[in-house]
Amino acid sequence: MPAPSFPDSTQAPSAFNGLDLLSSAVILVDARLQVRHANPAAENLFAASLRQMVGRPLKQLVGEPAGIKAALENVLTNKWSYTSHNVTVTRPDGEVMSLDCTVTLVDAGGAQLLLEFRPLDQQLKTAREEQEALQQQASRELIRNLAHEIKNPLGGIRGSAQLLERELANPQLKEYTQVIIKEADRLQDLMHRLLSSHRVMQPAKVNIHEILERVRRLIHAEFTGVRVRRDYDTSLPDLTGDREQLIQAILNIARNAAQAMAGQGEIVFRTRSARQVTLAKRRYRLALELQVIDNGPGIPPEIRDKIFYPLVSGRDGGSGLGLTLAQSFVHQHQGTVDVESRPGRTCFTLLIPLSKEEGADNKMIEEKT
Repeated sequence: MPAPSFPDSTQAPSAFNGLDLLSSAVILVDARLQVRHANPAAENLFAASLRQMVGRPLKQLVGEPAGIKAALENVLTNKWSYTSHNVTVTRPDGEVMSLDCTVTLVDAGGAQLLLEFRPLDQQLKTAREEQEALQQQASRELIRNLAHEIKNPLGGIRGSAQLLERELANPQLKEYTQVIIKEADRLQDLMHRLLSSHRVMQPAKVNIHEILERVRRLIHAEFTGVRVRRDYDTSLPDLTGDREQLIQAILNIARNAAQAMAGQGEIVFRTRSARQVTLAKRRYRLALELQVIDNGPGIPPEIRDKIFYPLVSGRDGGSGLGLTLAQSFVHQHQGTVDVESRPGRTCFTLLIPLSKEEGADNKMIEEKT
């Protein structure tokens, strides 16, 4: 069987569109095992640009793991594809990854071998996230149903307390009815917040940086000791979304960070574009990557895996709904929310699809306020 044919790497990048659309990381190398081409997924996986990879020896990107060496030798000897499983690869920045690597003989006008990398960590993470999403959805549905059941009796309790208050002549007894009314109002507000994530979206074109500036002003007004720093990619296109939901989602995350820092510390809003990402089992060529980073104490280990669950809070007096609602609003935009936390640094990463027809260049600004 002849080897698959690909265009020469000296041709225009559009010639590699077929490879560039793949979700798995693909690298083409020549007979000397020097990189001739890498698709966007490979750029993301190895944290290097195409310009940085082309012309470099493969071992500078992946090290010299025995599994990849065996796969290369097998393909060159037997002329058929070979897959090495659970290969440990060390990236140029020192990060260690576990991958499956498939090597295929190709005819690419200078490239002889195609290497396809599939991260095992990502596969396990995706399966875990799907399971967690199902559990969280079940929890949200249960609580939403309970909220519906509680909401109506609360109205009756409040109304009865008001009627009782009118009949009481003793001011001391009226204090008790006021307590009932205030607590009923508090529970009504809680029920409203539990049910608010299910309202119908009102999509429109929105600019993510205008939303972030609105949130920044709100955080400054509420937490005067918190410094908010921006790190924006100003070339990002507008996205289609519900402006109020996005403001509330980001505000909930930023407010959670400010409260965790006891109103003293730094929050960073960072925006970038992400290419060739899979969100909710759908492939998108371009997505918004928004990070909210704080230098607080970190999420307590005992609640880290449950941080998005309803009514879970690491703070005394917290409702445990802010992050739940934030995640729900982002999911309604076909996006995802992930969190990494350690003492001194917590990072929430939001990925939301951008309009396919719009592009973005690489103009960056980094600004301090």
